[in-house]
Amino acid sequence: MSHARRAGLSILAAVLGLGLDIEPTSAQLSAPNPYRAVDGWGTLPGGRAWGSTSATYPTPDGEHIWVGERCGANVCVESDADPIVLFDLEGNVVRSFGAGLIAWPHGMFVDDDGNVWVADATGFAAVPEGWGHVVYKFSPEGELLMTLGQRGVSGSGRDTFAKPSDVLVAPDGSIFVADGHDATGNNRIVKFASDGRFLMEWGSTGTANGEFRDPHALALDSQGRLFVGDRANSRIQIFDQEGNHLETWHQFGRPSGIFIDENDVLYSTDSESNARRNKGWLRGIYIGDASTGWVTGFIPDPEPDQDNSGTSGAEGIAVDRHGNLYGAEVGPRQMRKYMKRAAEGG
Repeated sequence: MSHARRAGLSILAAVLGLGLDIEPTSAQLSAPNPYRAVDGWGTLPGGRAWGSTSATYPTPDGEHIWVGERCGANVCVESDADPIVLFDLEGNVVRSFGAGLIAWPHGMFVDDDGNVWVADATGFAAVPEGWGHVVYKFSPEGELLMTLGQRGVSGSGRDTFAKPSDVLVAPDGSIFVADGHDATGNNRIVKFASDGRFLMEWGSTGTANGEFRDPHALALDSQGRLFVGDRANSRIQIFDQEGNHLETWHQFGRPSGIFIDENDVLYSTDSESNARRNKGWLRGIYIGDASTGWVTGFIPDPEPDQDNSGTSGAEGIAVDRHGNLYGAEVGPRQMRKYMKRAAEGG
């Protein structure tokens, strides 16, 4: 049996309680790491320092990477810096926008037309009233095309959010928003038509299937199934696009970010697991099969003291057309590129 398949079986068996004498941590350590890290990727406009970042997504052709960066700090209020930045794959800036509009870029999606969707999840005490709680749609050039929610207004209605964490646009144009960055917040998924009309919502606070505690990330697979990173519950929940629960997976760690590529390879970032939260699991990037749930690879978080750090490693995750990864890191305040290792043995 291959190391990758053994790792996937070990983690899945441990999660399902099949009685095998294998801990999740040892299973993770046996999963191969098919990437090498490239530090220092991305030079910001004007040479400014990186701030916290969790929002990143590739362009439709996979030749550029969008990043939402929090203006050299952890918030963009009172900054004249553009938080939304387009890079080429070498880390050079192509263009930027968003100054004075976005306070706390959190989740990001790029649709088939290249439009950039950004969830402004802010609402914590350090930010003044009148900011955040919205999802923006921008043209590739930065023109504001649509706003979902009411800027600066926190709520749980059809036209209000409370710290929306992520946004996704399905092939038919339907819009999904993960609403509620806090474990005690709205904890729902909201669906809109392509023109922004409210269609439906599902979810509430809890641990049962269909309930959430901090729905932090969204992704679609080739079957049209909606994957929700239910972070504070340390699991991924899978739904159809009408909100019917299909599966719950724990083998991809405590997901802060999810990306599924055109080949149904699933990338899940765990930036929070430690002895207090999701004990027995390592932080890092889990790689697996979105169809079967097998874990096939694992990129360890380099942080040596995970039990005493609030967050480390990647939260957001993007993949370019060559299969290289881009991790958006909140705690370390940087973007990190991961390049595929050369195949061994010729």
